[in-house]
Amino acid sequence: MRRSLCWWLCGGLLFGWLGTAQAATPNTVLVLGDSLSAAHNIPVESGWVHLLDARLSTMVPKWTAVNASISGETSLSGRNRLPTLLKKYRPAVLVLELGANDGLRGLPLPALRANLDAMIAAAQQAKVRVLLVGIELPVNYGPQYRDGLRAIYAELAHSRGTALVPFLLEGIALDPAKMQADGMHPVAAAQPQVLDTVWQQLEPLLRREAKPNGL
Repeated sequence: MRRSLCWWLCGGLLFGWLGTAQAATPNTVLVLGDSLSAAHNIPVESGWVHLLDARLSTMVPKWTAVNASISGETSLSGRNRLPTLLKKYRPAVLVLELGANDGLRGLPLPALRANLDAMIAAAQQAKVRVLLVGIELPVNYGPQYRDGLRAIYAELAHSRGTALVPFLLEGIALDPAKMQADGMHPVAAAQPQVLDTVWQQLEPLLRREAKPNGL
């Protein structure tokens, strides 16, 4: 009887401890992007996603950021990778920052839209909140293509009910002092401003009732 009672009590304590540990597991923000989110040509710790993770770690309840961004990523390759990423990290929020490389390559806009839409749908089906992050192209791509690209993000955010950052590099892209020599990527000193642009739309998603990872 004493052994059974000890087993029951110890087992209950262990179960309670495990439950507490699981409850304390941080919710995850998954960032799926290209070189603009992959700290291109700057120290990783200076990139806006790393800065985001540091900011998230101070929140209560705690959050963490997983950076799945790859330089050169396209919407199609992101679409192919996303199901595995969702299964592996079980995020509460997805920050979707893709489309720049598609635009620079002149991908037909319907194809880009289809890829972004599929990724949003996959995330929402997994009960993941989505922040869609838009980009802009240089003026030499012409107003028709540039306007069409811009409209994709706005229309998808409206139709799918996602949060939206219209332009990741707002207030940065046209300032040479904030851009690298390639004219496409922000310098390290501009990364906090990039984070602030994202944070304006991301923070409300974090303040919603957080779901435990895996549910």
